[in-house]
Amino acid sequence: MPLTDDALQAALSAPLTATDFPNLGKKYEGKVRDNYSLPDGRRIIVVTDRISAFDRVLGTLPFKGQLLNHVAAWWFEQSKSIAPNHMLSVPDPNAMVVRECVPLPVEMVVRAYLTGTTSTSIWVHYEAGARKFCGHDLPSGLRKHERLPTPIITPSTKAAKGGHDVSASRAEILEMTQMSPSDFDRAAEISLSLFHFGQQLCAERGLILVDTKYELGKTPDGEIVVIDEIHTPDSSRYWFADSYEAKMSAGQDPESFDKEHVRRFLAAQGFMGDGPIPHIPDAIRIEASRRYAVAVEKITGAPFVPAVGDPTARLQKNLAPFAA
Repeated sequence: MPLTDDALQAALSAPLTATDFPNLGKKYEGKVRDNYSLPDGRRIIVVTDRISAFDRVLGTLPFKGQLLNHVAAWWFEQSKSIAPNHMLSVPDPNAMVVRECVPLPVEMVVRAYLTGTTSTSIWVHYEAGARKFCGHDLPSGLRKHERLPTPIITPSTKAAKGGHDVSASRAEILEMTQMSPSDFDRAAEISLSLFHFGQQLCAERGLILVDTKYELGKTPDGEIVVIDEIHTPDSSRYWFADSYEAKMSAGQDPESFDKEHVRRFLAAQGFMGDGPIPHIPDAIRIEASRRYAVAVEKITGAPFVPAVGDPTARLQKNLAPFAA
């Protein structure tokens, strides 16, 4: 059954806020994902309904975890010939089984447009007068949301939960993290190849892949692979291609598919990441999930059909074969 307003409304009262499956192994909790390390070199990633922005966990959105897991699995499958990734199987709408990897200490952020609302965004720095960002020289005279001359990598540190990521140049990242230049350059190469592939595929579907972030890790044999997620509405910014020029001409924000809807709501309340998190009304949460679903369906070319009901009970059943 396709995603309906009734299903979204009902899911508000049964979010997958957190998980507790001690029989699956050691747990690590990220901002959105709960990770369980199995003793055989595999990891189970459970994608919750938590939403993160401004480096804060803001609450939950209905079916968000299923939407992210579904589209991440789709992208991993589509892009495996471009770059290796960690996905092994998808045993549940909210879960993915992957190869255990050691994450690289950097997020590879690729940007193709001058946009953003957070303190780490390229537009906020540009508007304040900066013409160099993460080691890249930027031309003067660009407008907000305008396309950059070429996509650029603006890497950032990976802050612990509750901390803030720091955008920096290649040289600064190498100094801060002590990672090897060869690992950084291989990760950058993979990221640019994936971004080019993603932009091409999205253009065929009437979408603009504006920017994204990639996380990469090393397998036990030293291969650098893509981990976590790829080109999801959480890790990426999407705009409608057919309305972009008209919105720019009118001085308006492009139509977005991603969690920018929630970011803009919070920014309008004066929230930029610090202090108490404003209440997010149910109408905003439902609209955000609806936009996630539109993005997922346009990207994959197929309707999104959610699994309704108690997500915890379903996960317990589907993940039981992996219990120690």
